[in-house]
Amino acid sequence: MATIAVTGHMDLTEESVPLVRDALRETLEPYAAAGDLTGLSCIAKGSDSIFAEVVVELGGSLIAVIPSKDYRQTKVKPDHEGTFDRLAATASTVVVLDHETANRAAYADANNTLLERADRLVAVWNGEPPSGRGGGTADTVLDARSAGVPVDVVWPDGAARKP
Repeated sequence: MATIAVTGHMDLTEESVPLVRDALRETLEPYAAAGDLTGLSCIAKGSDSIFAEVVVELGGSLIAVIPSKDYRQTKVKPDHEGTFDRLAATASTVVVLDHETANRAAYADANNTLLERADRLVAVWNGEPPSGRGGGTADTVLDARSAGVPVDVVWPDGAARKP
């Protein structure tokens, strides 16, 4: 089984969503066609959820990694609740990390958990360097590369982040 984790930008423009969805489908279809697709996602708004939806649409197995015990209650905004809940219910496994509260340490642990369990990482990433705050998409890509986890960058022409 190919276990593929995702990291990516949460703040995609509305016009970018179908572009990213199509690019993720193209990236993941070969694994699904081989009956060999397990996706790991924190199912956050944006890239994480789009990835998880594509994994499920392609017939793959979804593992949701939730950064903290209070993540759903404190970090999932009303406009993402339905998607988050649907994906969590669809997941074959939901891993809730042992952190009581969602914070930088919980997010870093979630990213480490993804990389520890993954054979590859798909990064919905515009290629910009780390922000210096830690735990972002660029940081996760660098961590994956340092750990020897292959990274597939997905950033289709026309994709953009909200200002």
